[in-house]
Amino acid sequence: MTDDTKKTTETTHQDSANERMEEAVKAAESAFDEPHAGHDDGAPDNSEAIAILVDGLKAENADLKDRYLRLAADMDNLRRRTERDVKDARSYSIANFARDMLAVSDNLRRALDAIPAESREAGDDGFKALVEGVEMTERAMLSALERHGVAKLKPEGQRFDPNFHQAMFEIPNPDVPNNTVMQVVQDGYVIGERVLRPAMVGVAKGGPKQPVEPKPEAGAEPGAPNGEAERDA
Repeated sequence: MTDDTKKTTETTHQDSANERMEEAVKAAESAFDEPHAGHDDGAPDNSEAIAILVDGLKAENADLKDRYLRLAADMDNLRRRTERDVKDARSYSIANFARDMLAVSDNLRRALDAIPAESREAGDDGFKALVEGVEMTERAMLSALERHGVAKLKPEGQRFDPNFHQAMFEIPNPDVPNNTVMQVVQDGYVIGERVLRPAMVGVAKGGPKQPVEPKPEAGAEPGAPNGEAERDA
């Protein structure tokens, strides 16, 4: 219902209530005037008419009270919903931008990892300065994201959770509990209480079963893990 329609409906209800109230007042005046007009002629008692009028006013009062309570509840719900929307807008407005920046950070990390250790050692001062500059850029970018509520997941050694992790492969290991995260292929991140990007992981297979524990709710779906890993959970 639009605001204009809602206002029109409320106005109609108010006008109807006013009309009924005016009719009730007129009926009351009539009920009290009639005995005086016919006092000398032994006019009949109007108590029954007054009782009907009182019942009508009580019903009208109950109806108005019910409408007031409903309106108050609607306004309270609207206030809380607005507060939640404003909070979410502040917390998650940069989610898409942050996700894109993570892709840039990934590329910086890949570039650094692609440099052989011996090349770092044998490189001249200019090359070393370039590498240090890329490392500083990566750190500054991740630090800026952290200041805006983006946090890195640390799933290694934890039980696989499809709300936060995406299983890419399985690692046979009879000594590690089944579905334990053993390797992180790509870091995952959250923003506030929502998953910004799931961690891509490798999970253990062939070890003892882990007890099933309640899984926390995530604010975004990271994507389905591999079928075999999910079946072994």
